[in-house]
Amino acid sequence: MVQEPIIDDGIIIMLISIVVPVYNEQDVMPHLFHALSEVLSHIDHEHEIIIVNDGSRDGTADWVRRHAATDDRIKLVNFSRNFGQQAAMTAGLDCARGDVVVVMDCDLQDPPELLQRMLDKYSEGYDVVSCRRISRAGESWFKKKTASVFYGLMRKAIDSRIPAEVGDFRLFSRNAVDAIRAFREQHRFMRGLVAWLGLREAFIEFDRPARVAGETKYPVSKLIKLAWTAISSSSTVPLRACVYAGWALLACGLLATVAVPLAVLQWLPLSVATMGWTAFQLSLAGIQLVAVGLIGDYVGRIFEESKQRPLYIVSETCNVEIPSDSSRSVWMLERPRVTAPGSVEERDGNILRIPTQAPRRAA
Repeated sequence: MVQEPIIDDGIIIMLISIVVPVYNEQDVMPHLFHALSEVLSHIDHEHEIIIVNDGSRDGTADWVRRHAATDDRIKLVNFSRNFGQQAAMTAGLDCARGDVVVVMDCDLQDPPELLQRMLDKYSEGYDVVSCRRISRAGESWFKKKTASVFYGLMRKAIDSRIPAEVGDFRLFSRNAVDAIRAFREQHRFMRGLVAWLGLREAFIEFDRPARVAGETKYPVSKLIKLAWTAISSSSTVPLRACVYAGWALLACGLLATVAVPLAVLQWLPLSVATMGWTAFQLSLAGIQLVAVGLIGDYVGRIFEESKQRPLYIVSETCNVEIPSDSSRSVWMLERPRVTAPGSVEERDGNILRIPTQAPRRAA
């Protein structure tokens, strides 16, 4: 349920939902909450902080759970296992009740200090406010180069409207959140969805700082996987590339056919013709295998979508109202506590003794 804006002395008080996907970030959480508390204390709006724990194996969930017990503005969405960052962002948007929703990383490479500037842009009528990196502190030349190649590939293969050096650090209006939530495909690329919507978007440039603690959870291998997921779920460019390669090989085959009688007439050295023909056959077989693999990957993704499995499974929540309209997701109810007969349990400061024998039902 979306919270209605509060009007206080003619001033509209909004609810700001901050969605933070986390994975094994126990060391980062104290720094994140300290920075958010400092920034939010100077913003005259209500807020909620939604931590989506994407199957962490460290004490991340326990840390958030302890703080959520003392502050109902801190909310925990705990996945049953690791479903990936895109699914975590989706779950955060599903349960966010704010008039505006900000999605950000937890490592403070997305500076919370930009929140006020993002709200200022939102007040100008923008549905999406994106933060564009103009520098990357603490990253190697290789990481910067691969990131540049990644964004160039996304613009060429998926959508030219995907802005360069813009990650998932964004502010969304309620209308934008509702529009994004309408997309429920299994293989998700949030940046591509935002570009596809074509909503009015503003950009804020910033210098990206280094991680405050811990190690990045997005190495080059995951970046490559994300790139392929983005391309295969949003574009048919690889399949078209196979068609073009097939036509090119057909042309090479025609040229090779012409070269064969020339080799027989000894107008071409036989050894060269033989080697060329062998290379052509190997190249043709390689292209065919690649094309079959690409088609198989697309068919596999279609198969996965046809099963309509949940995008994520939530095993536990703290201070979260389970959304009633989030399709393709599973929100498990809290299991009742089972206490051994004869034991003593403390509840709200009072001692409650569990009966040793269950009461009999009336006949």
